[in-house]
Amino acid sequence: MKKFKFLASALTLGCSLGLGGAQADTLRIGLEAAYPPFSAPSANGGYVGFDIDISTALCKQMQVECEFVAQDWDGIIPALMARKFDAIISSMAVTPERAKQVDFTDHYYRTSMSVAVVRGSSIQSLDAKAYEGKVVGAQSSSTPGEYAEDVYGKAGAEVRLYPTADEAGSDLAGGRLDALVHDKYPLIEWMRKHSKDCCKLLGDLPDTQGDIAIAVRKGDDALRTRLNQAIQDIRADGSYQRVSQRYFGLDIY
Repeated sequence: MKKFKFLASALTLGCSLGLGGAQADTLRIGLEAAYPPFSAPSANGGYVGFDIDISTALCKQMQVECEFVAQDWDGIIPALMARKFDAIISSMAVTPERAKQVDFTDHYYRTSMSVAVVRGSSIQSLDAKAYEGKVVGAQSSSTPGEYAEDVYGKAGAEVRLYPTADEAGSDLAGGRLDALVHDKYPLIEWMRKHSKDCCKLLGDLPDTQGDIAIAVRKGDDALRTRLNQAIQDIRADGSYQRVSQRYFGLDIY
């Protein structure tokens, strides 16, 4: 499992910061490093993206060192519970099922789901009936994957789930999918970089806006409280808005 350390600020050594199992001067952060523009490998062996920069801002506010640990999405909650890292900062949507396994901080952004289809597709609507007999892709163990199965699958679509959203996008671009369900911001980024000629956005799915938050182990209240305070602090000092503006041109909080 690849790890990358980033010194966020001068450390307050020997001081208990309530990091729930982490060393007092280090916060180990789990992420899926295949989710641009939120997280992706960088050329220098580290990671880049909105989640990385927000994590760095939070660590700076908490006066700790960030240690990033890459983890496949399907195993990210089990890895947290196995103490491979202390928190998940990886664009995780808050759901009732996940809340049974982990505790969540306050949200650090909100997003909705969107649908992309191949150009020339007969699908012109977000209505489930339009997907009968079509092949719809999404990432496994994700809220778009659940939506695709619950809504389009039940309407008669064949739903294919992929380990990463990029793999699903490749199949859409290659004509092996009729539609892709994905979170709005990474889908827009993928369209911008990879699929201008092959695909088009149909729009946001209604009633799918949800909170994205940091996950910690059940009962790790000290760390959750400190992270909540740090989220408020980077909002108050403008650090959050600068990161958001850099990636999206607007405040996505």
